Amino acid sequence: MTDSRAHGNRSSGVSTPRVGAHPQANAKLETAANASRLSGLGRLLLGLLYLLPKNGLSRFAGRVASLRLPGPIQRLEILLFARLAGVDLSEARDPIESHDCLQSFFARSLLDDARKIDGDDQSLVAPCDGAWGEAGRVEVGTLVQVKGRRYSLAELLGDSDRAGDYEGGFFATFYLSPRDYHRFHTPAAGCIRRIDYHPGSLWPVNAIGLKGIDRLFARNERICAYLDTGEGDGIPLVLVPVGAMMVGSIRLNFDDLTTNDGGQRPECKELGDRAPRLARGEEWGHFEFGSTIVLLTPPGLYHIEPRPVGEPVRLGQIIGRRPDA
Repeated sequence: MTDSRAHGNRSSGVSTPRVGAHPQANAKLETAANASRLSGLGRLLLGLLYLLPKNGLSRFAGRVASLRLPGPIQRLEILLFARLAGVDLSEARDPIESHDCLQSFFARSLLDDARKIDGDDQSLVAPCDGAWGEAGRVEVGTLVQVKGRRYSLAELLGDSDRAGDYEGGFFATFYLSPRDYHRFHTPAAGCIRRIDYHPGSLWPVNAIGLKGIDRLFARNERICAYLDTGEGDGIPLVLVPVGAMMVGSIRLNFDDLTTNDGGQRPECKELGDRAPRLARGEEWGHFEFGSTIVLLTPPGLYHIEPRPVGEPVRLGQIIGRRPDA
């Protein structure tokens, strides 16, 4: 169980802060305001996105990617995708012939020596391949989505009381593209004692989504995983894999929770005796397609060193250290 000082008196249910009394009116106002931040083509695409059944399209894309084709055609499909996306096939652990569908290749494993976990136990490492997004301090209960626009940590976590534990701590956002390794790992050694599932929309996590959709990460489907490191007054790190349009689902190695399955409700799981204990850099789940991970640290535990937005990052690279290290 997580530390009773920090969480013992809290309800196990997921609560989502109220956005507004008239959601349809709010949505129209938001659409108009956000469209003004985009180019003409961007405004057109944003309007189209509001009309599309994003979750249904993503489930369909997942089913298409899971289709098993005849051997030579399957190999050609994977090779074509790898070339168009810029995948480095030399890092893949398994040959193309071993993948029975494109989805299997998306979630491919890497060679054992393809990624090095840098530093020591005082170091915080990147949980995935991808690119840096916004990162910095949690200020007044908010995180940065894009420069000049913030969103609520309480809404991201679905828990306003728990969000208070991270005031003054750090956050970092990492984006995965189609070419990236799609498995995610732990940034520090610890035990995942709780997972909260928040169903939601599946807006695209790209320039149009980030600039055009307020509170994007707090609106999209996501899992909040609480990693207890045994340090920092018992307040865990939080890893939030966020779904996006055309992401078939998010999968965990230690639990059968299935995302983007249609008709789902918020769910909290205190894992108890099933809580997985993970080494620094150990794998704990994967995306089917790519998306985003938001990492949170409580104040005083790790100091994250942000990099410029868009700078490449690789699993296992040092992204921060303990303040006294």
